[in-house]
Amino acid sequence: MIRGRSCLVSLIKNRCKTQVFNHARVFCTKEEKKEETNFDEEKVKREKQHEFFTKRALILRGSFETIEDKNKGSYLEMIDIFINKDVHRRNHVEFIYAALKNMKDFGVIRDLEVYKKLIDVMPKGKFIPTNLFQVEFQHYPKQQQCIIDLLDQMEDNGVIPDYEMEDQLINIFGRRGHPVRKFWRMMYWMPKFKNLSPWIVPNPPPNDEYELAKLAVERMCSVDLQSKISTFYTSDVESSIDDTWIVSGQSPIQQELLAKHNREKGLYIQGPFKIWLRYKCINYYLLRSDSPENFVEFNDQIEIDDVSDIDVPIFSLGQVKPKSNKLAIMRSVHEQKDGTVYAICCIGQHTKDTLLSWLRLLEKNGNPCLENLIVLFKLATPDNTTEIVVQSKDPVKT
Repeated sequence: MIRGRSCLVSLIKNRCKTQVFNHARVFCTKEEKKEETNFDEEKVKREKQHEFFTKRALILRGSFETIEDKNKGSYLEMIDIFINKDVHRRNHVEFIYAALKNMKDFGVIRDLEVYKKLIDVMPKGKFIPTNLFQVEFQHYPKQQQCIIDLLDQMEDNGVIPDYEMEDQLINIFGRRGHPVRKFWRMMYWMPKFKNLSPWIVPNPPPNDEYELAKLAVERMCSVDLQSKISTFYTSDVESSIDDTWIVSGQSPIQQELLAKHNREKGLYIQGPFKIWLRYKCINYYLLRSDSPENFVEFNDQIEIDDVSDIDVPIFSLGQVKPKSNKLAIMRSVHEQKDGTVYAICCIGQHTKDTLLSWLRLLEKNGNPCLENLIVLFKLATPDNTTEIVVQSKDPVKT
């Protein structure tokens, strides 16, 4: 009797344990299914958000290309629309990159006000690091790199920031942010290089090609302080076809060298060559000749940094290296190893007729010897080949 009762009790206990285990397994299975369902829902939600943000970013990138009237006013208006459209300013990084890409088309790539307006797109206070690790590991790296790229574009185009921009960057990234460090480096170096060139060019440079030509010829002729800059007009030449201007540069020393030139050897009008005035380019031409056969190269300037041939008395054992001395006429700055330059010019129309008019105007203005000299026109063509035209007292021969 007692034994049957104990068997019944153990049977009931085992059955209860089995039911509890089954209930627990069912409950866990439901929870797992619920978690999987929530995970799938979150995944779908994230994919939809990503698709929405991607489409919106594409819209932001293409918004600048759709504007017909591209100027500073419309550019600033686009920035104001983005700032006022969304309180959270989502996709601000994509918008700034799209704006930087289209600055040249709107003509604001060198405008400091526009750069400050773009920095103002960034939310304030959210990206400020709060500890040392966030500072060194670039807290919010995408946003910081975006502003660093903006500052790099400013530096590449010679736009010097001001202290108002420093306040903007500190309000966004704090004093320890990487964009603020970049700003400080720019403020140290860029003012030093701003007025370092001895040839002052207006900023921005003039758009008139004639004014650029005068600045370019003055710069190239500054090697000789006696150089004279003259402006000729092809209309003064009777047989000229073109009607344009010529900015020519020549010094009295060049006129003397031209008068002493051997008539049996020809001269060259060679070009065009390029010279850059800030971010604008202009072409120029040279009247030159080859260097004489008895040309002697002077080593009158000692390069103190050259260590290729050092005379060490300890190892030479008292043997002094003999110096090679030669007697030669001291040459001018216009006589170089690759040839002698007699004149230089920039012209309004890049044609052979304009260069021929320049030659005849030089002949009338202090160079009568050109009448008896042979001149070769070595002009570079668009396919990088050289076209030679012979000019003398006779008509032009090609």
